[in-house]
Amino acid sequence: MGTAPDTRTAIEADAAELDIQGLRARYAKERDRRVRPDGASQYRSASGEFGYYAKDPYTPRTEREPLTDAVEVLVVGGGFGGLVAGARLRQAGVESIRMMDEAGDFGGTWYWNRYPGIHCDIESYSYMPLLEEVGHVPRWRYAPGEEIRQHAVAIAETFALYRDAVFQTRVTGLTWDDQADEWVVETDRGDMMRARFVITSSGTLTQPKLPGIPGVESFRGHTFHTSRWDYGYTGGDQSGGLTGLADKRVAVVGTGATGVQVIPHVGRDAEHLYVFQRTPSSVDVRDNRPTAPEWAASLEPGWQRERMENFLALVSGEPVETDLTRDGWTSTARLQRKLTTGALDTSVSPEERERVDELADARKMNQIRARVDEVVDDPDTAELLKPWYRYMCKRPCFSDHYLQTFNRPNVTLVDTADHGGITRMTEDAIVVGDVEYPVDCVVFATGFDVGVSGVVSGTLPVRGRGGRELLHSWSRGPRTLHGFYSDGFPNLFHLGPLQNATSVNFTHILLEQAEHIAAVIAEGRRTGARVIEPASDAVDEWARTIGENVLDTVDFQRECTPGYYNREGAGHAGGQSYGPGPVAFHRLLEDWRRDRIHEVMVQDHATTDER
Repeated sequence: MGTAPDTRTAIEADAAELDIQGLRARYAKERDRRVRPDGASQYRSASGEFGYYAKDPYTPRTEREPLTDAVEVLVVGGGFGGLVAGARLRQAGVESIRMMDEAGDFGGTWYWNRYPGIHCDIESYSYMPLLEEVGHVPRWRYAPGEEIRQHAVAIAETFALYRDAVFQTRVTGLTWDDQADEWVVETDRGDMMRARFVITSSGTLTQPKLPGIPGVESFRGHTFHTSRWDYGYTGGDQSGGLTGLADKRVAVVGTGATGVQVIPHVGRDAEHLYVFQRTPSSVDVRDNRPTAPEWAASLEPGWQRERMENFLALVSGEPVETDLTRDGWTSTARLQRKLTTGALDTSVSPEERERVDELADARKMNQIRARVDEVVDDPDTAELLKPWYRYMCKRPCFSDHYLQTFNRPNVTLVDTADHGGITRMTEDAIVVGDVEYPVDCVVFATGFDVGVSGVVSGTLPVRGRGGRELLHSWSRGPRTLHGFYSDGFPNLFHLGPLQNATSVNFTHILLEQAEHIAAVIAEGRRTGARVIEPASDAVDEWARTIGENVLDTVDFQRECTPGYYNREGAGHAGGQSYGPGPVAFHRLLEDWRRDRIHEVMVQDHATTDER
């Protein structure tokens, strides 16, 4: 297996023109400028003395009496994962469903994040699930946050998920009752309810993360995290108009996906904006536009499923005749294989494939850096805004307004790379090195504790058969079948990216997972199974399958600039995904439901080891 001599010659010529060796050296240099010895511990969670950063500013807390009742299914999490699970269960005939969330309403990350400029970065026709079921066509190609939040509410209303919903409530413990074959559920409201089945979809983009800046507690100005935006202070709404900042010197800390959306609005309305950047994002063209009414009217039944599957196939490297989306994601599908699972081009050797991929990566990143020069007037500022790393080292961003903001005279970019970030804060200023920047308000656009659910972190303790702790069972690594359930923990299902396959359109992944879990529960109800639980040997077999097929990104992430993808430069962030990708994984699930679903149906009191 290999390439023809003339093709190899063309590749080498391309490499020389792009100066691959020079790019590698520059990428390494820029990475080293930003690596900190404290790695991920440079951040602190919004808890303890900083817990006020995570408080709900949108819904007043309502007191209630503790619940001691029982439901058939408890769904932990009111974001899109929980919503689609509840919807599919309702369609499967389950009437007793309780939705539970720490927020004051449905929406998940779209409940919490209401900052100015917020939009989805995946095309809304594919991103917003159950559009046809709800009867809605998004008004914009990339929908604003409030439209997405309202769609979450519409899903809940359409499928009667408000009926037994419990909000402003956090699950603090799940304990399996071996005698009653059900889960005992404890919460921070003193509840002691029971559920036959529990589905956890507690989200990975809801818990704000704060930088551990020395002296932050001494700052006397105003501060908040973007996921708890304070419109009482700034004025305006998600579309902008932040009139309260007209006489304020504002600092925005962070230039990732959130900062890229927030900064244009703050820059337009503040007296002065200081943008504190450790690492610039790659910012490509967004090209957002209203949905054409004639296009919406032409849609036929099944249009969304077709569009979602077409997008997923494209970004997963599957053969597709037509690109229905044609945007920045589908045009860079090959580059995304450095981080996400999917089909590989096996017509060439791994070495040749890597070589071609690196050249394509270099061409794309050169285009993105050239766009900075085209848009930003000041050469020094433009140089600081150029991303010097490979395409999937950080989540790509898209905006038609972000780079232009740095042409405003009232906007100052402060690069913190050579100082390991912000040095400290005083009562009225942010300090980088020896330079003080007096500010009235600090907005932390510093993201979330990504990929850390309560089950995985241990903040939601789970005790299964005989009181065994789930995290103890997983002490040598996760033990699941298909990522959804574990031996020794009957009737407990997990939605999320663990030991299955993921993609940039995560709502599609959650929809497929929810449909699978609903089908399994429906089959258990149909057959009268006492519990649903995989056998130990099936779990072991799946762990081997994951290990044999996992996408190896260790070398790639080791060379990346620090970020949450690589644990802030510490190395590989840990991969537990099915290497062939989500399309292949969904086929596998479909085959399993047809041929092997009976294997998890337990009819008697035999334990999984006895099976």
